[in-house]
Amino acid sequence: MKTMTIRLLLAGVLAALLASTPVAAQNLQPLDRIAAVVNEDVILQSELDRAVKNVTAQYANQPGQLPPREVLERQVLERLVLVRLQVARAAETGIRVSDDELNNAVAAVAQQNGVSVEALRQRLAGEGVPFADFRSSVRDEITVQRLRQSFGQSRIQVSEAEVDAAIAAQANNTQYHLAHILVGLPEGATAEQIATGQKKIEGVKGLVDRNELDFPAAAVRYSDSPNALEGGDLGWRSLDEIPGAFAQMLKTMSPGQVVGPIRGPSGFQLLKLVEVRDGSQAAAKTVTEYHARHILVRVTPVQDAAAAKAKIDTLRARIAGGADFVEVAKESSEDANSKSEGGDLGWFEANAFGPAFGKEITGTADGGVSAPFRTEAGWHIVQRIGQRQTDVTSATQRAQVRETIGRRKLEDEYNRYLQELRGEAYVNVRNGKGDGETPAPAPASGG
Repeated sequence: MKTMTIRLLLAGVLAALLASTPVAAQNLQPLDRIAAVVNEDVILQSELDRAVKNVTAQYANQPGQLPPREVLERQVLERLVLVRLQVARAAETGIRVSDDELNNAVAAVAQQNGVSVEALRQRLAGEGVPFADFRSSVRDEITVQRLRQSFGQSRIQVSEAEVDAAIAAQANNTQYHLAHILVGLPEGATAEQIATGQKKIEGVKGLVDRNELDFPAAAVRYSDSPNALEGGDLGWRSLDEIPGAFAQMLKTMSPGQVVGPIRGPSGFQLLKLVEVRDGSQAAAKTVTEYHARHILVRVTPVQDAAAAKAKIDTLRARIAGGADFVEVAKESSEDANSKSEGGDLGWFEANAFGPAFGKEITGTADGGVSAPFRTEAGWHIVQRIGQRQTDVTSATQRAQVRETIGRRKLEDEYNRYLQELRGEAYVNVRNGKGDGETPAPAPASGG
């Protein structure tokens, strides 16, 4: 399954880190205390303070949506705990991010922001963010993303029947902007835990209904979902990205309406329909495909680049002198997959075999033979047989539907997985009032 790209992921890391307000040098203390113990790891108070500052800066224009400081700290600390648990689990399963990969990722962040790595380092320093902390955050984000991807590949399957059913159900392309608030329940919750959860979610619903808190503020303050600090925002979704129970409700809801509480696998939820839009019908998509043959001479320890180049030049001269390309390929090509077929590669998109191959195939006329060119495989010549336009609209639609179904399944399953990780972990919060778990605050009375 595809996931969020590293480019977007790292952009988010940078945005969060650079959103922090400058920290004066005199405020940097050499001594630090522990905010929480997570299994055999710790979260320092300085980490928590910096993360809270980041969130506060992001809500600078909407300060009313943030809860009191102690509640915000609890939400942010919970997110840091989940990151620690995922990074630890990734290490247990053999997921690693090498120094070279990290360096490349940091360089990519710098490039996306139009600066050098050194300029990025100086910018972060000016914002009070140590470069080592930034690198650590990037490494953790990549690690968590790889764990999520590995989880999806091992547990998430989308059948052809599911894709068929989703396409058949798409009477239109209506899309829904959603937000939710989750009061989580542990697996195998007791009657008392269920009753407590239901009381809490009903209290939150009361606060929203009475306009004492708007929905995003209530989500930041009370939601147990990983997206609580984003106001519970779920973004735009089509019906095939929404669980069936919710999808039926949405058809009868009006923008701004909140429904619930709804009991689901993860706990009790409130669902808000923020707005609706009519997604434009996907335009027909065509791609240019090429039919070609090639001859490959490999570069090996026995046959160096110069020898390979001399051989391909000889073969090219034979063809220019009238020899049949197919026969020369059968006789001399070192591509075992296509040699017996006279070098025939079938139909393919230009860059299917890499950009160097794509440049030659697009720059050669039908019936023409390219000059020798080099790729990682060795030296080639290619004969272009023809080109065509292929409609891939249906294939694209099926791929998109498969992706959205898989994404919904992954979100549901991974959130439950995070609940399991959290439930199995030893987490000791050092809140200055004695060690132990900090309980979630209850809504105000009457809610």
